[in-house]
Amino acid sequence: VASHFNPEFLVNVKKTGQVKLVDYSDLNNLRVTNVAAARFLHDGGFDASGRYFLVAANASNKVAIVDTKENKLVGLVETGLTPHPGRGANFVHPEFGPVWATSHLGDETVMLIGTDPVNNPKNAWKVVQTLEGQGGGSLFIKTHP
Repeated sequence: VASHFNPEFLVNVKKTGQVKLVDYSDLNNLRVTNVAAARFLHDGGFDASGRYFLVAANASNKVAIVDTKENKLVGLVETGLTPHPGRGANFVHPEFGPVWATSHLGDETVMLIGTDPVNNPKNAWKVVQTLEGQGGGSLFIKTHP
């Protein structure tokens, strides 16, 4: 994905557990910032603000949260079995405020992670609710405007 704040691409290097932020402002001298996250990074998406990139480390059962404005890891959240969000789903929960959701391949749950460190700091970067599904796993989750 591309940062909304800097001329950078975010590259998940799956087995290393690194998110590489590649600054492309000078194509002859690319600069790379390494952000340690969790092994087996797979897919993910931005929170509603476009600042935070949430990426599933599916074989580690974690979601890593990278602040693309400050270029650092701000959270590492334990999830259910094999999170697989696609880009994830953003919506405003009536109790917990803005959240990002992921489904899981290995179980029937959907987890909601709080994403507003300014107005809802007690809920930011942690699981605020787990929704039980009816089947065994899911690949992607999305919301529509």
